[in-house]
Amino acid sequence: MSSGLVVLVLSLLLGVQPIATDLYLPALPAMTQGFGASMHQAQLTLTALLLAFGLSQLVWGPLSDRLGRRPILLWGMGAFALASAGSVFASSMEQLVLWRTVQGAAMGAAVMCARAIVRDLYGPAEGARMMSKGLSGLGVFACISAPLGGFLSDWFGWRAALGALAVFGAGTLALLVWRFEETLPPERRQVLSWSEKMRVWSNILRHPTFWTYALLATASYGGLFTFLATSSFVFINALGLSKTHYGLLMFSMSFVYIVGTVVCRRLIPRLGVRRTVALAAAFTLSGGTLMGLFGWLGWHNTWAIMLPYYLFILAHGVHQPCGQSGAVSPFPQAAGTASALSGFLMMVAAFAMGQWLGGRMPVGTDNATVLPLTNGLWFWSLVIATIAWTLVQRYGETRQPPQRTHTPATS
Repeated sequence: MSSGLVVLVLSLLLGVQPIATDLYLPALPAMTQGFGASMHQAQLTLTALLLAFGLSQLVWGPLSDRLGRRPILLWGMGAFALASAGSVFASSMEQLVLWRTVQGAAMGAAVMCARAIVRDLYGPAEGARMMSKGLSGLGVFACISAPLGGFLSDWFGWRAALGALAVFGAGTLALLVWRFEETLPPERRQVLSWSEKMRVWSNILRHPTFWTYALLATASYGGLFTFLATSSFVFINALGLSKTHYGLLMFSMSFVYIVGTVVCRRLIPRLGVRRTVALAAAFTLSGGTLMGLFGWLGWHNTWAIMLPYYLFILAHGVHQPCGQSGAVSPFPQAAGTASALSGFLMMVAAFAMGQWLGGRMPVGTDNATVLPLTNGLWFWSLVIATIAWTLVQRYGETRQPPQRTHTPATS
């Protein structure tokens, strides 16, 4: 596969996550009211997807280390397309939650394999740069998703937004069948007994570099999830924006994220991973603190939220590629398993945050508030800065000897 094809595949596989979340967010308030559901049930359509996403990676990871990436990807994207089609015809919130759970489990195969593919083909430093390119593609899909979801919901109803997920899943599956080549050769696949599997898991979980970067990625995603889970209710219900206007705000946020991934690629060769992460953490803490203070001061308007959040999401474009690639970099022979464990931690944090938010965000316009969003982002910014300025500086360099890696041809 050419480098361009690898980046395209990474973008599609990583992009399935914002497609599955951002695209339906503008429709979430209308969907909730249409089913007569509670805020807790509405949050379950997101948290159930993410919990299944995290748990499934614990299965997909070892399977991909044993069977290869291609079969796991084909099974996963096939299931995602089918579940997306099923969600369009859900007749109750309970059915929708069920289909979203299947979507999440299938999505786990795509995102886990994307991280593992980077480790299959590249060394740690180049892996971070390639991951940032794939996450730039994710940002493009995030840019498209929210405005498209708002447009489809406004003009055709919320079911049309869910139908777009099925189209994306089917298209990605077709590309994988047509062009994707296996990146894990048979001689590097692991056929392990249960005791050997437990030893591999133990080695990963005892490695300080894994925990350093897994926690960085988890905390940064926790901040993103807090925004995703609350923003449609805050901007549409509390601040009175239209769905289309909200979609444009999400577009702007995603564009800033793309800029962050480009900045990441430029800074790593000059500063190294540790200094790049430390610099980004200053932006994270500044944005989160400003947002929290504005919320407590009663400055409840669109730009009092978005301007500080742009600082946070800019740094997110640095923390995610460094965190996701760094967590798997010490384990070239078990990249799938390490990727699965890292992804599981991210989704556990998201699920816990979703449960907390579910009891604090009203569904309608009465008593709508911005504080769960602003306080949540402030909390995660403090956690990220602490990790970036302590653990990353101490354990941020992989202690493994250099590994032979394959660099795809450029043509």
